[in-house]
Order: sequence, then structure tokens, then C-alpha cells
Amino acid sequence: MSAPIADFRSDTMTRPTPAMRAAMASAEVGDDVWGEDPTVRQLEAEGAGLLGKEAAVFVPSGTMANQIAIHLHCRPGDELICEERSHVFVNEAGGIARWSGTQVKPLAAQDGFPTPSQVEGAVRADDVHYPRSRLLVLENTHNSAGGRVASAARVGALAAAAKKHGLAVHCDGARLANAAVALGCPMADLAAALDSTTLCLSKGLGAPVGSLVAGSAAFAKDARRARKAFGGGMRQAGVLAAAGLIALRDGPALLRRDHERAKDLARGLAEVPWARVDAASVETNIVMCELVGIDPAPLLEHLRDHGVLAATMGPRRVRFVLHRDVDDAGVRACLAACRSFAATPSSSPVKGLVP
Repeated sequence: MSAPIADFRSDTMTRPTPAMRAAMASAEVGDDVWGEDPTVRQLEAEGAGLLGKEAAVFVPSGTMANQIAIHLHCRPGDELICEERSHVFVNEAGGIARWSGTQVKPLAAQDGFPTPSQVEGAVRADDVHYPRSRLLVLENTHNSAGGRVASAARVGALAAAAKKHGLAVHCDGARLANAAVALGCPMADLAAALDSTTLCLSKGLGAPVGSLVAGSAAFAKDARRARKAFGGGMRQAGVLAAAGLIALRDGPALLRRDHERAKDLARGLAEVPWARVDAASVETNIVMCELVGIDPAPLLEHLRDHGVLAATMGPRRVRFVLHRDVDDAGVRACLAACRSFAATPSSSPVKGLVP
């Protein structure tokens, strides 16, 4: 494998900057489970402010953040509604059933966001034979739809449809900062109609670990209890929160360049004969490439041999994710490797999904 590697597998591949490492080394800490870590408290306060919510809770992962929210909004035997490829449904190890005893009503939407009429149509009648519809989960940006975004108006319309029937609304906002940058609006605008939202600090924002889950003060109080029950109490977590603060303060300004590079990559891939890419639909930092008549395995091996890493998102789809550790040279290396790949037809699909 050639070096250096341009790693497009996920924006989770970002590495902490020297400033983050220095902040981690000098962080003021206390026992966060006791509520005594000042750096964590600062991160939660700043995160809540940016998200327009009363309070936020720092947790180890985006999956835990989502599962805490679902656990608080739903009860065993309830049902949540989400798009059929949503991360909470597909990529969180069955956590909805495992931790909350809740079932899922999945909806199909090409860009990852169902219509208000779809949401209303999915709400169960008040009948003893049916589960209770309790929660609508959105994902903004929508990973499996290729990083597509929903505007504040669209989120508001979906939330209104759900709340008309008494449902709460949660957003998997792992890449909410990407959505806000793409739309040119504050994250708080995208979260205004939501009862709860998450924000991942360790994707494009660049922190090594951690996510926030935010909502009302009462929601956050209950979220701390759920975090403890889920094993997410991290004690002197200010060491991690210090990097999270830098990610929160400095990370969003870097995302626009990721989006521009994603568009450059998409336009280049669209010219490769074995690739089908809708460059016009690339709104943030994710590029989905449908393979024409070939399997991913030989392509990924070829890319790896040329110092480029990517990941499968199904039997005929490869995902490329831009982040601050992939520069213009990395995009050029990726396109050069793709152009040099001699595609050979195959019929042994490699299945897989990545977060």
C-alpha cells in the first residue's frame, strides 16, 4: 500500500490536532458523574447554546446519545417512525429493541426525509391492537442518503405533523453542523422544532471522542440518569471535553471546505465509466458511488494499493467521506486511482454498512 493514506472511509477518522492534545493534557477535571467536572460543564453549556436547547449532556458516542433520547421518549411496546435507512434503525445494533423495547415503523424517502403526509399516515390509530406511536426520528444530515440535508422549514413541517398526533420529535444530528454550514444557518434553527437532538463531536468537527444529546432541562436531567444506566458515566471526562470544546468552537468553520472537496470528488467520479454518481445531489461531505457491473472488493483493493481507503455501503455502493484530514491532494489521489482501475465484471457482492 502506498503512503500517505487518504482515508475516505468516514469522518470519524479525523485525528486530534496539536491544540486538542495540549488542551486535553492541561484540562481542569473533576468527577463528571458527580457533576463536578468544570470542562464537561462548559462543553455542555456551549453545546446547548449552539443547539438552542436548555441543556445538553456529554456522552461517549452518537449511538448512546440517540439511544438515550429514544429511551426517554418511548416506553416498551411503543413505536417510533423513521426513514428506513436511518442510523438509529440500521446501524445501532438493535438498540431500539434492546434498550427501550420499542418497535420501528420505517418509511421510504429517496433523500432520507419523508413527507409530512407520510408521517401522519404512519401514526397508529388509538386501538388496543396497535402499539402507540410515540416518536418521530429524523437524521440531519442523512448518512445513507448521501449526506442530504433538511432545512429548518422542512424539519418544522415534519415536526408539526408529528406533534399534531402527540409524537415527540428527535433528530440524529451526528452531522448537524454539516447541515447548518450547507444551509448557511445556525444549528439552533435546525433544532428549534425538535424535542431533542444529538451532535457528534468526533466526526467532521474533529474531536477524538464524544457526542452531545440536548433538549429541555428536564430531559437533560433524565438523560444523565439514562447515561449512568447505559454505562456512559466517564468520571474525569474533562480530558475528552477539552478537545470537544475546540471541536465545537473551531470545527464548523472547516466544514465548508470538506463540502467543496466532496463536490470536486463527485464531479470527477461521475466521469469514470464504471461509476454512477449524482454530483448535483452532493450537499455536504458524503459522496455515494454506485458501481456499474462490478463488485466493491477489487475496487477497494486497488484503491488501498494506491494509498486510498473507502468503504462499502451495500453490494454495489461505495461511500467516500470528506473531512479535514483529507486535502486536495487526497482527492486528486483518489480520482487518479479510480481512473486507473480496470473494472472487471463480477457477481459476488460484498455487503456491508458503515456509520
